[in-house]
Amino acid sequence: MIKFFRNIFIIPELRKRVIFTLLLLAVYRMGSQIVNPGINVEVLENLFAQNKDNIFGFIDMFSGQNLGRMTIFALGIMPYISASIILQLLQVVWPYLERISKEGELGKKKITQYTRYGTVFIAIIQAFTIALFLERLTPRGYPVVTTPGWGFKILTILTLTTGTIFLMWLGEQISQRGIGNGISLIIYAGIVVGLVPAIYHTSQGMSTGEMDIIKILILLAIILAVIAFICYVEMGQRRIPVSYAKRIQGRRMMGGQSTFLPLKVNTGGVIPIIFASSVIVFPSTIASMFHHPIADSIKMMFGYGMPLYNLLYIVSIIFFTYFYVSIIFNPQDVSDNLKKYGGFIPGIRAGKNTADYIDEVLSKITFIGAIYLVIVALIPTFLMGGLKLGTLPWIGDWIEANLPFLNDGLGVQFFFGGTSILIVVGVAMDTVQQVEAQVTMRNYESFTKKGKVRGRRG
Repeated sequence: MIKFFRNIFIIPELRKRVIFTLLLLAVYRMGSQIVNPGINVEVLENLFAQNKDNIFGFIDMFSGQNLGRMTIFALGIMPYISASIILQLLQVVWPYLERISKEGELGKKKITQYTRYGTVFIAIIQAFTIALFLERLTPRGYPVVTTPGWGFKILTILTLTTGTIFLMWLGEQISQRGIGNGISLIIYAGIVVGLVPAIYHTSQGMSTGEMDIIKILILLAIILAVIAFICYVEMGQRRIPVSYAKRIQGRRMMGGQSTFLPLKVNTGGVIPIIFASSVIVFPSTIASMFHHPIADSIKMMFGYGMPLYNLLYIVSIIFFTYFYVSIIFNPQDVSDNLKKYGGFIPGIRAGKNTADYIDEVLSKITFIGAIYLVIVALIPTFLMGGLKLGTLPWIGDWIEANLPFLNDGLGVQFFFGGTSILIVVGVAMDTVQQVEAQVTMRNYESFTKKGKVRGRRG
């Protein structure tokens, strides 16, 4: 381990890339301290603390806690992610974009340009919506916006949109001149920064007697187990054997070798959980805007950790896993490419039979990936507050009396949600893989002696 990090700084190019990445991430964190003008930050922070379990808390997590303090990076990189997902969806239904996406490097540049335009448009809409929403917020009679009006709206739109564009530029610079995926590292930095206050709260809990050494050891053991579980599944593959027929090209004999087609267990990555989390928090968020008994009951039923919330969360994750995988992976295209280059799966007829076979295998491992995402997403909920099964009719009282840990959880203060854990571990794996590739390419000692660290992309 020590030799690995020493080799990073021995290689001049890699050292420059790592330092460049760290400097740009430091710029991002410095910008996170600049508050948007005209905001009562104390009132806004208290409001977000009370609504951390709905869509506001979800968006605030991805913005690196910038939205809760309304900094210039309040929108974070989410408009860029939204634009990228929309472009991916449109490539399936819009023949023009589908044709562009297959034009190689030139098509990739066009798609990137359209993504940038979409990011600006989405950022403007979101910034204007946030400005309108903030002007109407007066929790306990204290206005969030000190000087409402069109001046505040225009300033907020310019500030937040420019902040998002700047973050998009930072991410692209990190990807081109730094190490790792810039957009992912920005999200990673925003999530990991919450680790410092988490450690502080843990130490405060020890001093006040709320947490003892046993609970802390249990927490550390669970965190290590979850991280190991995520690493194991993220590197999991179903390798379909592929053989290539021999053919004569000029005076040379080509083909004849065997390889494999790797299908990831978690092909969709963290996107299905993001989709599911975004959808599932809308009922409680909308209900919280009204003061009515029906709205209060809806807010309670769809509250964080409630049985109905968990049930719909599970169903949504499974649905969006299959939905997203069907968009980003087309078995027919894979079958056509294999046939084009003389490849075939032993025992499977080329063409439609190959596509059907790949689709069948992908469907089976996608189900395993969906269950894996469900487990990771629900672990923090179970540890902190339980699954609230005591609220169920008929069997609720029995569960509360005989299986209290299912209802109340383990009372462990888990500081990251399932989405956060997946992002942090996945980005760390991808970054280590890129660093290791740079190190081993120059014949230095790699991170592991027995093999390479395989990231989420294979």
